[in-house]
Amino acid sequence: MPARKAQLTIYLEPATLGALEAFARKSGSPKSLVAEAAVASFLTGDDADRRDAATIKRLDRIIRLLDRLERNDTIALETHALFIRFWLTATPALPEQGTPAARAKGQERYERFIEALGRRVASGTRVGDEIALDLGLSDAADDLRPHD
Repeated sequence: MPARKAQLTIYLEPATLGALEAFARKSGSPKSLVAEAAVASFLTGDDADRRDAATIKRLDRIIRLLDRLERNDTIALETHALFIRFWLTATPALPEQGTPAARAKGQERYERFIEALGRRVASGTRVGDEIALDLGLSDAADDLRPHD
């Protein structure tokens, strides 16, 4: 025979009592059973478990974002390194007499590059998106962008 339950008299705020009665009606359980379950849940730390689960879910999302950012950084660094290697191996040295003109032309190109970069950043256009579209990888363009 199960142990007899002890009786406890408690005082509840009207709103809390209303919520208890509504929940008991909805679940088809006696108020005392709902109250007992609520007290047991409070004492066993179920709420802490839920908070932990929510925190773990957020951390998992942050880890996925960091992994994606790390992958994108790796792609960007490899792209730059490959471009520099090709540029250094394919660009011949300038003759001495052409150096001042080449520097002036280089400065002009750099200024145009900075203006174009500013326009692209302001517009939100990304080279990675364009490359993915050129390769027919429209889904890959979405992967290049960090998500929440």
